Amino acid sequence: MASSSGNSIVQSSGSEEDMLMMMMVDERKKKRKQSNRESARRSRMRKQNHMDDLMNEVCKLGKEKDEIMKGIEVTTQQYLCVESQNSILRAQLQELTQRLQSLNQIIHLINTTPPNNVLYNQYDDDYLLPENLFMNMNMFNHVKQPISASADMLYQWVN
Repeated sequence: MASSSGNSIVQSSGSEEDMLMMMMVDERKKKRKQSNRESARRSRMRKQNHMDDLMNEVCKLGKEKDEIMKGIEVTTQQYLCVESQNSILRAQLQELTQRLQSLNQIIHLINTTPPNNVLYNQYDDDYLLPENLFMNMNMFNHVKQPISASADMLYQWVN
């Protein structure tokens, strides 16, 4: 009987060891689950922080884009203004060049006037007296008129 009671003690101590082992395994599982939960929570927090950072970067880049677009718009307006002024200046240059050519022609005519003070107008087959020369050519009637130009004139002149 001693042997049977010894066996039951060994069996009972074996089952206690099994219980203790199972408790230790359960405890490890609980710790591992808790550790995994904490790890997952930290991972979600990192992911959320990363998303927040990306959203802030999107907002910042959007503001920068808006500022750049405003700068482009201002620069475009300035360009159009300068281009318009250039158009006016080109038109004025063209008219002044024509006036200069006309004045040079008049000077040439005056310098080549025949001795009898009569000029021959080759276009009308008329003779002009030198004192009537400026009145007939209407050179100074438009001198006081302003020179104006439009953007369309520039476009036609450039192209």
